[in-house]
Amino acid sequence: MSRRVAVLAMVLAAILAGSAAVSVSPWWWCAAGPLLAFAGTGTYDLTQKRHSVLRNYPVIGHLRYWMEDVRPELQQYFIERNYDGRPFDRDTRSTVYERAKGTSDVDPFGTELSVYEPGYEYFAHSVVPCRVPENPVTVTVGGPGCGRPYEMALLNVSAMSFGSLSANAILALNRGAAAGNFAHDTGEGGISEYHTRYGGDLVWEVGTGYFGCRTPGGDFDAEEFARKAAWESVRCVSLKLSQGAKPGTGGVLPGVKVNAELARVREVEEGRTVISPPYHRVFSTPRELVLFLARMRELADGKPVGFKLCVGSRREVLAICKAMLAEDITPDFIIVDGAEGGTGAAPLEFVDHVGTPLTEGLITVHNALVGTGLRARIRIGASGKVATGADIVKRLIQGADYTNAARAMMFAVGCIQSQRCHTNTCPVGVATQDPHRVQALYVPDKYLRVQRFQQATVHSAMEIMAALGATDPSQLHPRMLYRRISPHAVASYDELFTWLDPGQLMSGDRLPEDWALDWAACAPDTFRT
Repeated sequence: MSRRVAVLAMVLAAILAGSAAVSVSPWWWCAAGPLLAFAGTGTYDLTQKRHSVLRNYPVIGHLRYWMEDVRPELQQYFIERNYDGRPFDRDTRSTVYERAKGTSDVDPFGTELSVYEPGYEYFAHSVVPCRVPENPVTVTVGGPGCGRPYEMALLNVSAMSFGSLSANAILALNRGAAAGNFAHDTGEGGISEYHTRYGGDLVWEVGTGYFGCRTPGGDFDAEEFARKAAWESVRCVSLKLSQGAKPGTGGVLPGVKVNAELARVREVEEGRTVISPPYHRVFSTPRELVLFLARMRELADGKPVGFKLCVGSRREVLAICKAMLAEDITPDFIIVDGAEGGTGAAPLEFVDHVGTPLTEGLITVHNALVGTGLRARIRIGASGKVATGADIVKRLIQGADYTNAARAMMFAVGCIQSQRCHTNTCPVGVATQDPHRVQALYVPDKYLRVQRFQQATVHSAMEIMAALGATDPSQLHPRMLYRRISPHAVASYDELFTWLDPGQLMSGDRLPEDWALDWAACAPDTFRT
């Protein structure tokens, strides 16, 4: 951008000089102005030493950079098909937009998907479908150590911090959550006044930076945590171990976004890039983790406490389960994030190659809890590209109790997938701290879109469940979801994946060899195996 500003400055200087020299004739000015502009630009291009393209192709070489700038928009609007865009295709985005606006979301003339292509998934409906329940299904979150259980909706706002999102985006999400009776995860950036203004139910996420409850040295501040956890709007507390976009590394909030308000909320220095450590200071072993979760629940006066992770090693998950058994301490919920990524910007190598995708991660955590006999005590939330009712039902079949959505909720408040979230130049005021851009997001309209999207999507999920013959998530089964594995063969999730029986890891009875090896290799006092 600075290069183009320099070019523009030179062009303007040339034009002004030309105007003084040729002011005798308007016609002469019309011809000389563009010539001087081209001459100034060409001179700059030939003499600069940074860009080889401009040195060899002065003036016209700028078209290359302009095309590069507008490539994402051209790709999205004119090239990609309805069903193959990434990260979210046009059909999915359109569904979210239509539901958020309260318009028709039906589609004519049949599917555009190739139903005989390997990877295609579908539900096995029942000949005798059920009636759709009149009221949305909720899930009670709160295990044996919880004194204040919470009724969680099937779809909630996933973790997005104030800082990564604008104040108006947070206000719209929270007001929508309050109006629709679903939860709003704060993300790891602390609790701002925008999270509390409308009284929406909050899941307070505490990350490795302990923003909002940190000492000046960056450690966990128990007293400050207890004070804020007591707020009425805080209904649950979540300890973030890792996130799907960048598991194994910390978050980064560019200094350009860290204004005085953000610095106050996060308790950091204004204008300085904020880096979250990749690991926690308060624990280093599975046993220390579960003991700290118990401490957090005590400090939160019995409110539900859990943790979020993107699954890496199955042995680490089993080590945490062994620690839970050893201490007889369980979290009230576990949120499984998928390596499909999310709203957080991350190095491409992490986005593409680190972490377990949500399907495998979710099934791993579900099986680990079932096999250790802990599943009934812990609710599982699924977070990763949840945007439609079909996404919700698929995750429930794979082992989740409820789901969270981040990017779909951003679509609901106006995001157009410009993928400029980390540049502070979001064109619709969702992911920016630029006051001029933020004011474009009108909260009284956008919060209604959030509410409508969540309500319509949950209703869609319940319609699908009813078509499968289920009125409650507990009645769903892996045999209800099929995947095409070749042009001539399909298999149900019941056949594709191993599903442990309750307590099977403890008894060792008919335990699959890979699970037996992992179970024997892990220990409650180390993550290293």
